[in-house]
Amino acid sequence: MDTSPTRLLIHGASGRMGQALLRLAAEQSACTVVAAVTRRAPAQRVVDGVPHFAATELGGVPAFDAAVDFSLPEGFDAVLALCVDRGCPLVSGTTGIDAAQQDALATAATRIPLVWASNFSLGVAVLAELVERAAAALPGWEVDIVESHHVHKKDAPSGTALTLGHAAGGAGQAVRYASLRAGDIVGEHMVQFTGLGERIELTHRATHRDIFARGALHVARSLVGRPPGAYRVRDLLD
Repeated sequence: MDTSPTRLLIHGASGRMGQALLRLAAEQSACTVVAAVTRRAPAQRVVDGVPHFAATELGGVPAFDAAVDFSLPEGFDAVLALCVDRGCPLVSGTTGIDAAQQDALATAATRIPLVWASNFSLGVAVLAELVERAAAALPGWEVDIVESHHVHKKDAPSGTALTLGHAAGGAGQAVRYASLRAGDIVGEHMVQFTGLGERIELTHRATHRDIFARGALHVARSLVGRPPGAYRVRDLLD
């Protein structure tokens, strides 16, 4: 059994998530970062033992086992193409990708294992599964999703709320959304099922953004060696 660390490419390494990925990966023996890619030319070629590359140098990065991408839509195509070319898994949380890029993801999934998700919290992945099961078991109940985030978050409902709504809506329920923007709330999602005389509330509260980076690292390690396909975070919890 191969116990060597998973070699990771971090794409979008200068962003908030990229920095968290670099920091947390350095604390784990199960993975090692072999390349950190930033949009602009790096001020230093090696930082804390990790080689840094500009996005224009992406084709020259060393061999890696999986890529983790939290960048911008304009940088997404290149990292997806690189993973397909090298036959390596891709984990992406880049938001704002358009329909053509979503089609490219679906095509790539026939050749490599990949995950695109709006939220990499392992707890949210479990919540989505619970929501799906509850919706299937409670036909005819009303479904409301209330999400709260910090004042700087622009999109509403959040991508996670929409994902949870999709999990509930798959069983045929109509879903209503409410959004709150206040203070420095990292993220809270409550899914409420209401029937006559009773109510169920399923809630997830994030208290630190590191949970998303930890989840992405877990998913990246779990994808290595799997057959091609589009996976969900919840498919990789074991």
